[in-house]
Amino acid sequence: MIKGQVTRALSTIGSCVALLALVQCTKGTGHQSSPPVTPPHRDTLTVADCKQCIVITDQAAPAIDIVDAGRGGATVWSWSPYQSNINVNDQHWFSNPDDAKPVYNLKYLLINASGGGVALVRIADQKVIFYADAGKNPHSSELLPDGNIVTASSTDNRLVIFHVDTSESPNNIYKKVIPLPFAHNVVWDKKRNVLWAAGENNLYEFQYNFNCKQPDLIPKDTFQLPGDEAHDLFPVYGQDSLFLTNPEAAYYIDLKTMNVSLARFKYLKNIKSVSAGPTGWPIIIMIPKVSWWSDEVMGTQGNNIFEQSGMKIYKARWFLPNLFSYPENDQLKECK
Repeated sequence: MIKGQVTRALSTIGSCVALLALVQCTKGTGHQSSPPVTPPHRDTLTVADCKQCIVITDQAAPAIDIVDAGRGGATVWSWSPYQSNINVNDQHWFSNPDDAKPVYNLKYLLINASGGGVALVRIADQKVIFYADAGKNPHSSELLPDGNIVTASSTDNRLVIFHVDTSESPNNIYKKVIPLPFAHNVVWDKKRNVLWAAGENNLYEFQYNFNCKQPDLIPKDTFQLPGDEAHDLFPVYGQDSLFLTNPEAAYYIDLKTMNVSLARFKYLKNIKSVSAGPTGWPIIIMIPKVSWWSDEVMGTQGNNIFEQSGMKIYKARWFLPNLFSYPENDQLKECK
């Protein structure tokens, strides 16, 4: 039958009419056949389709991408500060994105960038729920249990803790500065109710005052670390320990004993980020090929996990719940 043409049945049973569609009639029923099913194109994939997804900070675009290593590296989600609801005068804060962590049960990303910005982005519609200026070269950010946020900035040697108030403009948000030499990272420890941060050759332990509107951190303890210029600090999936990297090596920190042991990676030097997953998921690392970036995410033995020419990847994290830091099925919080 031809589209748009009225077709008369050859029997006396009746007739079927096809208007603006292809219709196939069967004898005596008037039944219309189902249209052919088109397999989904990789560009139509969403985070719900993830097999082994990785969150990537791409400084070339700049953008935050979620790519699926389990589907040949298909991009399932991408966010650009220049196509967001961030005020146009503030978008430059998000040049050179340098970390992105899945939070709130994989429904949001906590993003920071060398341009000074920190933002909480809802994955479903890419809406920026909160953003602020964290200072010079923030390298890491973290959620606190009540929904407030803390950042670590290396150039101006400080942590900054923010009251997350979505009704206020970024310039009016309460924030408190806590000096910390060469601050590069922050990790909340749900079990101990403390914040960990590493700078230079020390690991710092802080208590949180849990004052919603005037949040602050109180120094609790300091532990010496091997080497200098501590860089990445991130929970080891499913363990009570942290990864630590510096320009010379990568380590495990056992938080029960505070023992620090050298990681058995083939490639140890200059790791910008490290992330682990459950059984069957390789530990992934990002080591620069040029200056401080790469177009590749690889495993600890140098095996290729993801690669895309033209990207300038700085950090890569598995798109997995972080139960070291956050409760299971954690939901968006904003303390008042």
